[in-house]
Amino acid sequence: MPFTLIRGLHNLRAQHRGCVATIGSFDGVHRGHRAIIDQLLAQAQALGLPSVVMVFEPQPYEFFSGEKAPARLMRLRDKVRVLSACGVDRVFCLQFNQRLRQLSADDFIKQVLVQGLGIKSLVVGDDFRFGCDRAGDFQLLQRAGLEYGFSVFDTCTVQDGGERISSTRIRHALEAEQFEEAERLLGHPYTIRGRVVYGQQLGRTIGVPTANVRLRRYRSPLNGVFAVRLQLVGEEHWLPGVANVGVRPTVGGETRPILEVHLLDFHGHLYGREVEVRFDKKLRDEQKFPSLDALKIQIYNDIEQAKSFFA
Repeated sequence: MPFTLIRGLHNLRAQHRGCVATIGSFDGVHRGHRAIIDQLLAQAQALGLPSVVMVFEPQPYEFFSGEKAPARLMRLRDKVRVLSACGVDRVFCLQFNQRLRQLSADDFIKQVLVQGLGIKSLVVGDDFRFGCDRAGDFQLLQRAGLEYGFSVFDTCTVQDGGERISSTRIRHALEAEQFEEAERLLGHPYTIRGRVVYGQQLGRTIGVPTANVRLRRYRSPLNGVFAVRLQLVGEEHWLPGVANVGVRPTVGGETRPILEVHLLDFHGHLYGREVEVRFDKKLRDEQKFPSLDALKIQIYNDIEQAKSFFA
């Protein structure tokens, strides 16, 4: 069946009822998440039903903390793309707002899981909490399953080095510049994906043109200047470059972080292209320089460092 993204309870139709579901943030879709997805797909296949991953937007911790919330590893668009590639049939995205926050655990089960999705089986962790004041738990779901006729399965916990794999752990690895550890926990290198947009074109005036990708988030798990590789989506080759992730304090600043990539020895236009950027090594922190000339000198130093790294 074709992959489907369903946004909001109001967009659920009769044909969407009857499924095997799991619920979570799935930020990063790391190795722990993939074990849950494998379990979901196996159960869906056994019952001959579609598999559904339920996520929330914004993520609950972002709703409660706003700009102070921890940086997310990926935006919703990328999460949906990766979940689809994993073989999930549907992603059901619920807006996390005041109304949903105030929904009791019992009402969540009845309105969303039973009346909305018509679940036949649910795959969640035994530490899963939901509903107003997080009053709902695994035991409540099991009791509800007996009442409404769905089964509830515990997910397996995936560990690495004796610790549970989590989005928080990956975020800390990235912040500590431990890219190999982040890659091991994710199951693939950490990348940022987005479309190249027009910026101030300041880099072009100083001989260092950049591809600008707006991150559309309050915070990024990475900040600073990095040796990177960039891939044009749909092509095979990775192009070496140097990138800045931050708010550009020297040239007026941004309210949200932006990713700027200067490709080494590349001539061409990238505007409008979707790109994926892989981070190989941090070169320095982002900083504010006293003048544009001082920034220009540092950028050329960054470029030489990146060239040395890739050589």
